[in-house]
Amino acid sequence: MKNRNVSRLAVPVGVIGIIIMMVVPLPTFLLDLLLALNITGALLILLTSMFVQRPLDFSVFPALLLVATLFRLALNISATRLVLRDGDAGKVIHAFGSFVVGGNLVIGLVIFLILVIVQMVVVTKGAERVAEVGARFTLDAMPGKQMAIDADLNAGLIDEAEAKKRRAEVAAEADFYGAMDGGSKFVKGDAIAAVIITLINLVGGFAVGLLQQGMSATDAMNQYSLLSVGDGLVSQVPALLLSVATGLIVTRSATSGDMGSTVTAQLSQNKLALRIGGGAALALCVIPGLPKIPFLLVGATVLVLAQRLKDPVPDAETAVTEAVEMPAPDSPEQLLGEMRVDPLELALSPDLVDLVDASSGDLLDRVRALRRKMAMELGVIMPPVRTRDDLDLPLSSYAIRISGVDAGTGEAPPGTVLAIGDGLQGLPGRAGIEPVFGLPGKWVPAELHYQAELSGATVVDRASVIITHLAEVVRSNASRLLGREDVRALTEVVKRTHPVVVEELTPSLLSLGQIQKVLQAMLDEGVPIRDLVRIFEALSLRAKISVDHDGLVEAARAALGPAIAAQYATGGKLTVITLDPMLEQQLLESLRPSETGAFMAIDGLRAEAIVSEAARLAETAEQQGLSPVLACSPQLRLPLMRLLRAGSRRVQVLSYGEISGSTAQIETIGVVNGAYAGAA
Repeated sequence: MKNRNVSRLAVPVGVIGIIIMMVVPLPTFLLDLLLALNITGALLILLTSMFVQRPLDFSVFPALLLVATLFRLALNISATRLVLRDGDAGKVIHAFGSFVVGGNLVIGLVIFLILVIVQMVVVTKGAERVAEVGARFTLDAMPGKQMAIDADLNAGLIDEAEAKKRRAEVAAEADFYGAMDGGSKFVKGDAIAAVIITLINLVGGFAVGLLQQGMSATDAMNQYSLLSVGDGLVSQVPALLLSVATGLIVTRSATSGDMGSTVTAQLSQNKLALRIGGGAALALCVIPGLPKIPFLLVGATVLVLAQRLKDPVPDAETAVTEAVEMPAPDSPEQLLGEMRVDPLELALSPDLVDLVDASSGDLLDRVRALRRKMAMELGVIMPPVRTRDDLDLPLSSYAIRISGVDAGTGEAPPGTVLAIGDGLQGLPGRAGIEPVFGLPGKWVPAELHYQAELSGATVVDRASVIITHLAEVVRSNASRLLGREDVRALTEVVKRTHPVVVEELTPSLLSLGQIQKVLQAMLDEGVPIRDLVRIFEALSLRAKISVDHDGLVEAARAALGPAIAAQYATGGKLTVITLDPMLEQQLLESLRPSETGAFMAIDGLRAEAIVSEAARLAETAEQQGLSPVLACSPQLRLPLMRLLRAGSRRVQVLSYGEISGSTAQIETIGVVNGAYAGAA
């Protein structure tokens, strides 16, 4: 805790001390100590900028740059005060003024001006431009990066915590480059200030020595001017170090290692380049007048390094990637990958592989489009379809598998199209069946599709046949494809727009597993779950009374009642089959609860009569182009639906509440009384 307090107070106290240095005289010993600290600190910042993995790891650099610049200017002011007042600014400045430049004023001024030009014109100007462009590009790319994060979150590839972390990194990156754009101006201004301060020291020192100290012009020039130049050199060395650090930070690209490792790895990745460079250095020795020993040493060293390198030289990241991509055949990762069962798979016989070739078929593009269509239609994100060849399949055939089990098979002979209709006897080909509706057809050569159309047939290409079949399999098995992770992803999507609805429902009232069972039951009955907000609101109200599965399903369906009834309305009319009131009362009295839901405890003959009569009435209506539904009370709907399904009759069962919310005109076409021979 004590160290934390010291760290928190170090910067504020240091900044206040810098301000005090500008107005309070310092002793020469303390000035020497602070000058040494200034040079060492600038060197430490430069080295840190080289060893960080990425620029954001040194995000405090812009603020540190401002503090370091302010500290250096305060030292300039303190040194100027001592030079003009005492004619002595400590041993560090004296050493730079006498030893470094040999006590020669002209040499000192030239070196000082060269350092300033290097800093301002080369390093600072370039770093300023790079920082400006980097800040502009980072801000322009920020919306796209945010959308990419949202897309990954919606697809379930990342969770909310990871998305929040990535958004923070994107914002931090934009803030960093924006701060660096402004921070580079500090370095430029510092270089200009150094020139002005040195000129002031030269003129002021000469005037003080000549007018106040009574020195001769030569003595005043020797004493004060050399100290002024020494002060300028002492300040320019750390200023140049910070300028280089600024340039290194803003020019760093997206690498995963420190600068030294990255430079070494990338410069040594090609032996041929090193051999050519070493040979060129040796070739310079033949030029008359050039010294041969330096070029011989350099060229020989480069050639020796090239010989010792391995070709190619993979970096650590490449080695790790290869290790991940190519595990051992018997490694746990490889075995687990082979054991994994894909939720949805499209297996093609070897002669149908041309369908997935982008140059000759668009099957994969249609599969991607189908995912969006299913999402809009059912409200479920269809899992990615793994498309692969299967040598075990008969030629010209395909299989659609869910969790490794065949859910549909069909054929699509190469070079043909499926013609559906009458009058195909005169066309060559082999008989076929449309897989979704079971319509008879014929696979005719693709070049005869115009003749097939002229004969009145409907012509469908192979990819369309497979995609239509795949869509029907997905619709029929949507409940099996809705996994727990899918429910979590859908819940997170609702939470972003309606957080109160989700927080009230889960996990306090219902678990994700219970919500999954309700949604699966609705999909199993052909009810889309796109309106999750209304479904969750209905589940919240029902769960406060009971978490019985049947009751939850009926509550969710009731919330979507008008939309459900609208699916079966034709021309503004809803065709309804009803139950005889006495039969309905008897069925209500026969309801019995069980672990799998309520069921009707009736004898087999009565059940068979109900199923047969409902099926007969439904078939009569379907022959007239209608889509009839069987209406009953809400308590009876699920048990009656289970009874009809057990009898292999896919008659849709709606409750009175769902029908009453419909705006369509209700038309009753029959009544089921359940009468059978031998009934009492």
